[in-house]
Amino acid sequence: MTAAPLPAWARWTAPLVVGLAGLLAWYAFVASGNAPRMLPDPFAVGAEFVGRVGLIAEAAGITGTNALVGLLAGTVIAVLLAALAATWRPVDGMTAPLVAALAVVPIVALTPILNTMFGASSQFGRQAVAGIAAFVPVFVNTLRGLRQTRPVQRDLFRATAASGGQTFLRLTLPTALPYLVTGVRVAASLAVISALVAEYFGGPADGIGTAIATYAKSGRAALAWAFVAGGIAIGLVFFLVTALLERVVARRLGAGRPRS
Repeated sequence: MTAAPLPAWARWTAPLVVGLAGLLAWYAFVASGNAPRMLPDPFAVGAEFVGRVGLIAEAAGITGTNALVGLLAGTVIAVLLAALAATWRPVDGMTAPLVAALAVVPIVALTPILNTMFGASSQFGRQAVAGIAAFVPVFVNTLRGLRQTRPVQRDLFRATAASGGQTFLRLTLPTALPYLVTGVRVAASLAVISALVAEYFGGPADGIGTAIATYAKSGRAALAWAFVAGGIAIGLVFFLVTALLERVVARRLGAGRPRS
């Protein structure tokens, strides 16, 4: 017996209630006097956020751009390599160790090297880190999706004299598309996190991560937490956009399937 779906108002209000409860618990913890020195109350953080919203938005634009460039580049390269790996087994054998190595690359160790390679004034090192982080989940999910077509389906297309391109567009791609967008949704969060982390280790003196490190070291805890809120906002935007994309793709594919 399946549980009844939540009404629309409950799906919207439940996260708000949880968030409000978290803020109240945060305030109570700080008010108790047991909080660390670098943890201000949420009202102080909110005041700094409102007062510096322009500065935070500018830094968020830089970090968000780096994450977006990395996400797009990582996705394109991952899809192309996955298509080659699904088509030719030797390519699959060559890419498997590469993907396994990239999956365990420590971002904190790679970022200073890339920033040094491309210069202290270039954002490319940060974008490359975000692209590497985004590449792995997109590649793995896309390759899995490209292999989901069954032999009987391919035989049916072959029996109708469909070309390789027609088979790819009408069968392979629609089958793999849900896996691809799921990989992009996972990669979006990783790209944002990687772009933020990359800003701690050299490169241009801008972005959300650099601001957090700067203000935390100078003891301006409320302002540092305000920039943390800016980083959270970037992550939420990426998550909502990719989740919407995933829902649109699911609806389109569902509408295109014949009803039994």
